[in-house]
Amino acid sequence: MAAPQVEHELHTRRFSRNLGVALTLVCFVFIVFGLTYVKITNGGLNQGFDHVVRPELMPLEGAVTEGN
Repeated sequence: MAAPQVEHELHTRRFSRNLGVALTLVCFVFIVFGLTYVKITNGGLNQGFDHVVRPELMPLEGAVTEGN
């Protein structure tokens, strides 16, 4: 018969540290997922910066802008 193994104190500390790192990573993933979900479902103009002139962003002729 094998003798029962007693868990060493080092393993207990290592497990609690690993659990803390795992919980931190899970929280980070949920934050990123939540921000992504809110940004996508918020709608609006979700156009990327693609170095192309977009007519909808050009000021209208004769329009009053701030600072004029």
